[in-house]
Amino acid sequence: MKRTLRAVLPVGLAAALVTPLLATQAQAQAQDVAPAGKARTVAVQGEVGATAYSRDTTIARAKRWLTANDGQRVPYSQTKTWGGYRTDCSGYVSMALQLPKPGPNTVGLASSTYTRKIKMSSLRKGDLIIDANGTNTTRHVVIFVKWTSSARKSYVAYEQRGGYGTDRSVRSYGIGADEYDAYRPKKYG
Repeated sequence: MKRTLRAVLPVGLAAALVTPLLATQAQAQAQDVAPAGKARTVAVQGEVGATAYSRDTTIARAKRWLTANDGQRVPYSQTKTWGGYRTDCSGYVSMALQLPKPGPNTVGLASSTYTRKIKMSSLRKGDLIIDANGTNTTRHVVIFVKWTSSARKSYVAYEQRGGYGTDRSVRSYGIGADEYDAYRPKKYG
């Protein structure tokens, strides 16, 4: 009898220790985030069942399209999709934020459904800079990464741009006299 208990106890103990870890990893994979300590999800205040995604997750997802096309950037198109998302600027941002496929257009991203307007000086990694005015050939959205200096005259951003595709570049949209404004995605809570 003692032999059976010795053989069963370690297995039971191991299962009790491993099961929560496996559940956490499975949940993280289902939500497309890294397990404990990297990127995490948090509940959006006041919304039952809604989740908010970390800024790190948004940036990690944005980076993917730089090499997703057999080591090359995903090409730009207003009519084609990649993984179910449009390959224009708003489809790209929708993918990075893991919004429903194929993603809202630029005007939709600037709406209160997905974002709220903030001051340019309040920008944080994963926020958006959007020009929601004009036509489908002039509207644009980029994902803010960081300021290039303390002077805040330019910043690093991810974007999906016409004639090029996915890019990580230095931009100055929204600084000075243009139609760009800063927005905070509601997915961050």
